[in-house]
Amino acid sequence: MNTSHIIEILLVEDSLEDLELTQRALRNANLGNHIQVARDGAEAMDFIFCEGEHIGRKIEDTPKLILLDLKLPKVDGLEVLERIKTDPRTKHIPVVVLTSSKEQVDVVKSYQLGVNSYIVKPVNFEGFTAAVQELGMYWLLLNQPPKLDK
Repeated sequence: MNTSHIIEILLVEDSLEDLELTQRALRNANLGNHIQVARDGAEAMDFIFCEGEHIGRKIEDTPKLILLDLKLPKVDGLEVLERIKTDPRTKHIPVVVLTSSKEQVDVVKSYQLGVNSYIVKPVNFEGFTAAVQELGMYWLLLNQPPKLDK
């Protein structure tokens, strides 16, 4: 089986520092082999829905997990979440909001749109690393997603 096209995690993050910390934490937990990075909401939607530079990708080759920041350039994270969760082809993909926003309006709106988990980024490196490793372990190794016909 060719696994070169398999993306386990779509990491949607515009902060270079948070991006590097997240990737390092995932690699340290041996979960960083198949990560696709999107630096803004438009790039994330292009990847997920096989548009723009990802037009040749098959939409059935969805990531196992999307880590989504909310405060993104071009297209806001809440808009990305809404499109993912309203499209029958992608609504089953687990989406974890990983953001610095503690605003109740963001938490409530994320859950109304169907987010699977909402995590506020810990401010210290150790806390951030532990949080990323634990959510990666849970969603990639422990969680049992539905078997979908492709």
